[in-house]
Amino acid sequence: MVKVPLICMVVPCYNEEDNVEPLYQRIAAVMSEIPEVRFQVLFIDNASTDRTQERLRMLAAADRRVQVIFNVRNFGPLRSPLHAIFAAEGDAVIPMCCDLQDPPELLKEFVRLWRSGFKVVTAVKPASRESALMFAVRRAYYRLLNKISETPLIENFTGFGLYDREVIELLRGIPDRRPYLRGLIAEL
Repeated sequence: MVKVPLICMVVPCYNEEDNVEPLYQRIAAVMSEIPEVRFQVLFIDNASTDRTQERLRMLAAADRRVQVIFNVRNFGPLRSPLHAIFAAEGDAVIPMCCDLQDPPELLKEFVRLWRSGFKVVTAVKPASRESALMFAVRRAYYRLLNKISETPLIENFTGFGLYDREVIELLRGIPDRRPYLRGLIAEL
């Protein structure tokens, strides 16, 4: 019997009551077009104060492919996703934002590239919804970091991408309690 690979989308959220269902529906629609893999969505909630947790419970009750971690407090946008990445099952993990800024429609291309042998597939943002000033500040920040860093960072990379299980296990072995995921991915 041939093992069908499992892809796990990891979605951190905080007060995303209006986004969890539309995001899940878009993920499910895209993944239904990729019959050669199974999928799971692991939401990690950072102690939301709106109806996010209620909506996540409803999604999980309706579809066993939905898993949820409820944090007792907000662990922030860096630690929370990394915890979920380490908790995720599957042959590959795809971290993505709950606010729909990471288009689920790219999942097909991620899986295609992964199936052709890539261990890491990253997405970069050519543009952003943030102000032009903030985008320019961010671009300058990355240029400065690249000048002083031994490992060049991937400009406009937010973490959205696909990471093979081998990569996750390498990350897990790094003895840093607060690793900088984007930097580590660039290093790998």
